[in-house]
Amino acid sequence: MKLTPRLLIATAYLTIAVGSSAQVSVADYDSVQAAINANPGRMIHVPAGDHVVDRALRITEDNTGLYGEGRIVQSNPEESILEIYRDSATVTGVRIRGLTFARAKGAEESHRHGILASECADLELDGVRVVDNWSNAGTIQLQRCATSRVHGCSVINYKRICVDDRTESDLYGYAFRVIDGTGIVATQSKGIMIQDNRVIERRIFPTEETKKAHQLGQLTDGKRPMKKGRLAPPGDYANNWHQGSAIVVTSPEETDHIMVTGNYIENAGQGIDIHADHVTCSHNIIKYAFIGIKCMHGSKNVIISNNNISHMDLWGLVMLPGTASHPAEGAAQERPARGANYTRGNIIANNIFSDFGFGYEYFNWKDATGRVISLESGQLAENPIMTDVIIQGNIVYDSGRDQVLKDGVPTTLPPRYEYAVLIDQNPAPEGLHFSGNIFHPGSEGVSNVPLPE
Repeated sequence: MKLTPRLLIATAYLTIAVGSSAQVSVADYDSVQAAINANPGRMIHVPAGDHVVDRALRITEDNTGLYGEGRIVQSNPEESILEIYRDSATVTGVRIRGLTFARAKGAEESHRHGILASECADLELDGVRVVDNWSNAGTIQLQRCATSRVHGCSVINYKRICVDDRTESDLYGYAFRVIDGTGIVATQSKGIMIQDNRVIERRIFPTEETKKAHQLGQLTDGKRPMKKGRLAPPGDYANNWHQGSAIVVTSPEETDHIMVTGNYIENAGQGIDIHADHVTCSHNIIKYAFIGIKCMHGSKNVIISNNNISHMDLWGLVMLPGTASHPAEGAAQERPARGANYTRGNIIANNIFSDFGFGYEYFNWKDATGRVISLESGQLAENPIMTDVIIQGNIVYDSGRDQVLKDGVPTTLPPRYEYAVLIDQNPAPEGLHFSGNIFHPGSEGVSNVPLPE
């Protein structure tokens, strides 16, 4: 029989109808994990409602995915909620869309991840929500992943009070009480896109009351006896007790070609932390943190542009070599030869910094040297200096001069930063190029040294 155009259309509609009736649903299995195991390589619908698990869901097969309106609720704080990996092989093409991942009431506090993806390629996390994963581990963590994307996701309430144990590090050698937690992490990864996400903490705020109630910053016992290193605080208190970041891309010399764009961040320790090469960090909104963006440890060819950063209390943006930076070196004893790891060839452009010193942590940093843009030397004397950075089209805005409400009364306040720009002189970075910026002076002026052109 010859098919007419009308019959062809009808056949197409029939094919679509048959395809939709073949949808795989968790409702047809005893558990979500049973549905995953029975349908490798297929997308599996998770219907509305709570689906309680006590072990991490695990996806190990290529092209397998979960989507739908349901909530995966982890009742066991010793387990992650979802893990995507396969022993000794890459998992390709996994997609997770639209679901909510949460922890059960009373089991929110954990040291584990919400979603952990390891050794994945072409992974897509799209429109996912991770709620109340109170952990010092990355809530959404990608490790050793490639060409993957975290898009349109929400991480809500991800922090906890805990001990940051650095006793195993020769450079630090101490442990202290902190607020900790990180929203989205990419480590040892390449070709990652972190786009249009929200990372918001609404439960723990770094106020003076919180600091006092939890003795934040106090040095305490760790896994090993305290043996202070070169980067340890001099006494029994460390003022950097707000740890973690909303978004981190890290693993110097391994992680590269990363895009961090269009994200909304609120109430973070550090907004965006970059320890990687060939990173584009743009069009993000960062509101309330003690550091807006940090770029260090040999981060090379990084673009930081068009970000709106407000209510920072120590640094708006800090760029420096960091302990992991080093020159190219030949093989020596048991160490193989390695290439140079420099913080060089970067651009800081068209960012706006406002309301500096009006965050939650001004009480903790008001006696420090507040710098909105800080360009620094290495953490260690042997770190190579930073060179070749363009700084153009940025605005550092002194919001206090426009008057703020103080006890309900409009009041003009002096700037809450010493310098709009600080250029460290010990030793000074080289090859800095400034143009087209508007820098409102701080209490000590625009900059500690004349700005080069």
